[in-house]
Amino acid sequence: MAEAYFAFTQHPGQEFVFKLTDEEKIAHARRILSGQEKDRVHVHGRILKRKESYNPNWDYHLDPDTIQFFEVAIEVCDANMQYVEDHLDEACGAFLPGCHWCPWDSRLTREVKPNS
Repeated sequence: MAEAYFAFTQHPGQEFVFKLTDEEKIAHARRILSGQEKDRVHVHGRILKRKESYNPNWDYHLDPDTIQFFEVAIEVCDANMQYVEDHLDEACGAFLPGCHWCPWDSRLTREVKPNS
């Protein structure tokens, strides 16, 4: 199975790393980073409330099987990564219903190589 890791930021100093396991999504992410993809550039997925070694700064991560890229999304799933962290106990209820998280201002910044 293909596997690749990417990072996005929302604000300087905030980086969120996620894993992709689908070859088409990996190729899409690489097109975003190269500047070839201009439309669906924001990250959406379902959060899982547990830390992952590849995303050590946060107590949650995105389920790789649910990650998509979007251009426009509904407001109810938009939140800053620090706000999600600070309100993780409320996530998946009225806050981020269904655990869907779609940070509108997410910007892919790099592909994360193992041990980088």
